[in-house]
Amino acid sequence: MSAVLEFVDVGASYAGAVVLQNLSFAIEEGETVGLVGRNGAGKTTALLSVYGVPRVTGQILLDGKPVGRRRYDPATRGFSLVPQGKMIFPNLTVEENILLGRASKRKGEWSLPRVYELFPNLARGAKRSGSALSGGEQQMLAIARALMAEPKLLMLDEPTEGLAPVIIDELVIALDTIRSTGTALLLVEQHISMIQKLASRFIALQKGQLVASGPVADLSDRAVQELIAL
Repeated sequence: MSAVLEFVDVGASYAGAVVLQNLSFAIEEGETVGLVGRNGAGKTTALLSVYGVPRVTGQILLDGKPVGRRRYDPATRGFSLVPQGKMIFPNLTVEENILLGRASKRKGEWSLPRVYELFPNLARGAKRSGSALSGGEQQMLAIARALMAEPKLLMLDEPTEGLAPVIIDELVIALDTIRSTGTALLLVEQHISMIQKLASRFIALQKGQLVASGPVADLSDRAVQELIAL
């Protein structure tokens, strides 16, 4: 396998405030990795660095090639982000929100019928406005929109935040289905049990630096939990 995403000595800052320091890791084709750490560790900044939102130093490679300077470059190359807070468009219908994912113009297998099969609630409310959806349905909508961009790597930032346990269970099933298609997943998540169900390994950050990594089974180790304050 080869790396779809690689960070090489990456630093990131906002207006001079350093968030990431010398961060290096790789995500291989088709694998699922959990990115963990306490609030403020730099997890969201790591995802946003792919899009050049903070000031970035070092190298970020997509399929072995440096990420372009234009912020839409990752999307056109098969890298989709489901951001924290979902960021759907409440004035558009469910279907219109989903079809926005086609802006990348990538070819692939995801279609409206296929995402509706994955998320039946969206099919039933296809003509409703995004603002009429529950929090869980909005998260499903954000994932469906990202899938329509035909990602080879899907990055998700706290997808279960504020959701009921029954909805979290539904998301785990959906993400497992997405994973089975060969799409790589990079999952930022506070629910460690979710990472243990989906991921093969984890990367742990503390104060913007990598402090631990390994198989997800190691997340049950007390020393690891204390290191990253789980």
